Amino acid sequence: MKMKNNSIKKIIGVFLLVITYQSCTDDFIEREPVYSIDSESYFNSEDDYYNALVASYDLLQATYVNVMLGEIASNNTLCGGGDATDVIGFQQIDDMIHTPVNSNLRDIWNWMFAGVNRANYLLEFQDKTDFEGKEIMIAEAKFLRAYYNFELVKWFGGIPLKVDQRFALGDETTIPRSTPAEVYALIESDLQYAIDNLSYTAPQVGRVTKGAAQALLGKAYLYQDKFEESSLVLDNLIINGPYDLVTDYNTIFESEGENNIESVFEVQYTDVEGASFDCLQCSEGNVAVGFNGIRNYDGPLFDSGFSFNVPTQEVVDEFEEGDLRKDVAILDIESWSAQTGASYGTGYEHTGYFNRKYISRKGDLNTGDQNLTNPNNYRSIRFADVLLMAAEAFNRGGIDDTKARLYLNRVRNRAFGNTDNEVNLSGSALTEAIYHERRVELVGEGHQFFDLVRTGRGSEIDGFVIGRHELFPIPLEEIQFSNGNWEQNPDY
Repeated sequence: MKMKNNSIKKIIGVFLLVITYQSCTDDFIEREPVYSIDSESYFNSEDDYYNALVASYDLLQATYVNVMLGEIASNNTLCGGGDATDVIGFQQIDDMIHTPVNSNLRDIWNWMFAGVNRANYLLEFQDKTDFEGKEIMIAEAKFLRAYYNFELVKWFGGIPLKVDQRFALGDETTIPRSTPAEVYALIESDLQYAIDNLSYTAPQVGRVTKGAAQALLGKAYLYQDKFEESSLVLDNLIINGPYDLVTDYNTIFESEGENNIESVFEVQYTDVEGASFDCLQCSEGNVAVGFNGIRNYDGPLFDSGFSFNVPTQEVVDEFEEGDLRKDVAILDIESWSAQTGASYGTGYEHTGYFNRKYISRKGDLNTGDQNLTNPNNYRSIRFADVLLMAAEAFNRGGIDDTKARLYLNRVRNRAFGNTDNEVNLSGSALTEAIYHERRVELVGEGHQFFDLVRTGRGSEIDGFVIGRHELFPIPLEEIQFSNGNWEQNPDY
């Protein structure tokens, strides 16, 4: 496989392949395609496969909304914004009053299926042209399909599946929703292929590695309570992989901390212009950073934003005394203002706190609108997350509490800068300690809602209805398009 000189971040920033649909109108199936590239005119060279692969990566950038709503739907943050009608779909999810008519949930459905379809497009013609190293691109495409399908199944449950073929007009009326178990089976198969065909070193910075595939497979197992399988794959990654915790937690979320030794997989963003509020998924930047920002801010270090996704006092209080992560994860704006003289505005549901990990910094090499084109990568899978997932699998599976404590304490020792705060618990008490650690280690990173739901703790969320809110509703338009082929999720 020919080595490319630029990182995948730069390549995605300047290249977007329109395959069967325009990105601003992505849907489960695009109904009025601009044009279609077929096997007769494409996949005749390595470059054709590479360009299709880059297009498959591109939809990762649209997952900014998944990350934001994974916090807003949980007990970590409130929606915030300008007022109670500012991005009404976000507000409804925060209050657990969302319905099948929600444009933001429809975005997640559409954009993740667009990612699946782009990966399927490459895989549909995987045997057309041979060249050295093609198996690496195939493995990456399978990982990306697994990544998008994992997002879909955790948000919506069972989804329609089509393997190594693009969805076509009419499929929505004939292809049923697969069960979650069937979706996970495809995810597991795709990721195992990626593990078998990738190495720990990527052809370009930002592309998928064997370690990313192992981590996502371990996570998929954990979401199904397959604790033994999860513990095996994650333990193998921890012992044999090249990853480690960075010494200083404070460096992880700054620009110089991107793609470091703790990064197992990152969504690559760039400041290339071209986005607008009419087409947020067109941005090559991390749109969430602008949404999370401080309203009407004037002061050092940070840029202003729209004050969404504001941390609650509850999650701030979850940090123990002496935890060095607190001031990295949470910006106390009143304290910061008193310290620096910065001024700011207060938005809806103002708590006094902001998600410091993902708000705009001055000097972020941002040449466009800092609210649309911020180049701050999303750290999708960090090694700390891998350690805590492994700890949970070993503990909840009744496999090895000693090893669970070892991995948990590795994270805690970094958090406190010493070994004085190690836990010596077992059984259910250790389980609760792991849940606590995941919350404070990963706050602001989009995991909390799904951590609560998959462990049966959804009732900790205000307004959560057991038997209903574990899943989100399939968009009404998709149910209508299916002409009765797909049933809506329970109680929607």
